[in-house]
Amino acid sequence: MKVIYYGHSCFSVVAGGKHLLFDPFITGNPLAREIDVSRVPADFILISHGHDDHMLDAIEIARRTGAMVISNFEIIEWLAKQGLKKMHALNHGGGCDFEFGRAKLVNAVHSSMLPDGSYGGNPGGFVIETRGGNFYYSGDTALTLDMQLIPMTTRLDFAVLCIGDNFTMGVDDALRAAEFVKCDQIMGVHYDTFPPIKIDGAVAKSRFNAKGKTLHLLQPGESCDL
Repeated sequence: MKVIYYGHSCFSVVAGGKHLLFDPFITGNPLAREIDVSRVPADFILISHGHDDHMLDAIEIARRTGAMVISNFEIIEWLAKQGLKKMHALNHGGGCDFEFGRAKLVNAVHSSMLPDGSYGGNPGGFVIETRGGNFYYSGDTALTLDMQLIPMTTRLDFAVLCIGDNFTMGVDDALRAAEFVKCDQIMGVHYDTFPPIKIDGAVAKSRFNAKGKTLHLLQPGESCDL
């Protein structure tokens, strides 16, 4: 599957001929100044939690593209108050079939607050199953033993894991997470955007390589096949 990285935790996966856009945060990202948000495609927008650095551009992109937004119940209810109508709410452990395949909301250990300060519900990650392959996006999270449940039902082609430390898993815990979900192809997100989450990319890659795994660290605007 083709993966396009837009910086921070924002990325797109082309699956089933549809663009799945995750956690759109582009205009507020100082490392993504070359990305024109008005040209980012989306058929579905998936939001892991309510923090601004994961949904700053969600409303604008949804209105422009007509994309369906998928998130937890509280975020969907809040977006409805902002005028969006094409949405689907999930709750933890629940999944649903869509045009691209199946999306399931899974646990994440983090916090969640919407842009106006209201409650954003429990944060989550997504397990996506499609005809072209399957992947897991952790969202912002600590390492959790719940990750070991994922490979019991879904064989992953790749996983998208936060690696920036401080607010989420760091590199070492992300490597443990990769082992928990039994996946060797990892795309790192939520790193380098701000000083508290700066990492040494070369060291991070070497730690994954030492365990027989590949850590992909893309620059905003770059793409790869996973």
